[in-house]
Amino acid sequence: MVRDAPLTRLLRAERHEWPALAWSFACFFLLLAAYYVLRPVRDAMAAQVGGQAVQQLFLYTFAAMLALVPLYGWLCARLPRARFLPAVYIFFVLNLLLFWLALQEEALAEKIPNIFFVWLSVFNLFAVSAFWSLMADLFDRAQAARLFGAVAAGGSCGAIAGPALTVGAVRTLGADNMLLLSAFLLLLALVALLRLLAWGRKNPRQGEPPAEAPLGGSILAGARAALSSPYLLGICAYLLCYTALSTSLYMLQVEILPKAIAQRAEQIRFLAQVDLAVNSLALVIQLFFTARLAAKLGTGWMLALMPLFSIAGFALLGAAPTLAVLVAVGVTRRVGEFAISKPVREALYTAVPREERYKAKGFTDTVVYRGGDALASSAFGALRGAGVGLSALAWAALPVAAGWLAVSFWLGRASARMQAK
Repeated sequence: MVRDAPLTRLLRAERHEWPALAWSFACFFLLLAAYYVLRPVRDAMAAQVGGQAVQQLFLYTFAAMLALVPLYGWLCARLPRARFLPAVYIFFVLNLLLFWLALQEEALAEKIPNIFFVWLSVFNLFAVSAFWSLMADLFDRAQAARLFGAVAAGGSCGAIAGPALTVGAVRTLGADNMLLLSAFLLLLALVALLRLLAWGRKNPRQGEPPAEAPLGGSILAGARAALSSPYLLGICAYLLCYTALSTSLYMLQVEILPKAIAQRAEQIRFLAQVDLAVNSLALVIQLFFTARLAAKLGTGWMLALMPLFSIAGFALLGAAPTLAVLVAVGVTRRVGEFAISKPVREALYTAVPREERYKAKGFTDTVVYRGGDALASSAFGALRGAGVGLSALAWAALPVAAGWLAVSFWLGRASARMQAK
């Protein structure tokens, strides 16, 4: 008892929550490790194909999201979470194996990069969204405030392990075999997910439908809820601003990186090292500061921290659009997103009914997220085509950051009203 006290105080978990916290940590660790093994490979591909092709790939990704969301809603409506969530993970494992087989065929290998870019973007959003839907389903608002920082730390540990594996193995195994490594990690994540679902059956959240019950409802209920509820629409606006600015940074990276680092293998290593730095810093903040900051600052200010930094960061990029400045701004924004904004944003869903936790969140995290990508990349391409320089493009992002800040404080007030009900 005494021996466990320091860790208990650090993670702020009660005794009966320890199994769920451990399996949540493990599942998110393995899920993001599987993703981050592949992320540097995808980003290096993007740098090679060029900015114009990447703009088209963002549009293709958005179209894929529009096509898949009704299927996602249909599965949510008909399957209990104990069947639906494992099916999502198994589907993506099979996809990775098919990609690996296709890469062994020379005639198919040339067509894979563009398809893989779209697929990895879809995989990341759907798998992570489904995981956080389950978190909002298993834990209530008070538990989320205490535990989601530690759960997010599991993802950061995985996001450290993934690029570290890539840095160490890509030269020996080759880029193609990273897919097999990712599939193996995703299978392990499935094991942790099954254990977490078993805990949920034994420890149902009070006032919630039985875990074995399908969500029911319309396959488009998530879109209707997200676009008709002021609260959910606020979350959509927050996410739209975030992803638009993230995509702007990504497009700047696509242009700046090849000029600074020419060889593809070195680009992969550099990007993996950046990922490693981001997730190492995020882990420290998640473990030691996230829950304490949330208790002191409240939801509104926690959500506002990254918009405030983005205003300063894009102004700095406007003054000096170099790789060093881009990395500094990108690293800080991503650390803040993973350690501060995301745990707080995911906790917002604990206040809505179960159907909206899966369907509305699924719509927001996929269609709205990739819609922001598509809009930002198209606007970037149009402005570049008109001769606008990189510095001016960075300055153009400031109004979006200011709007993001306003939405943050509105969501903070709306969350307080929801909590008071």
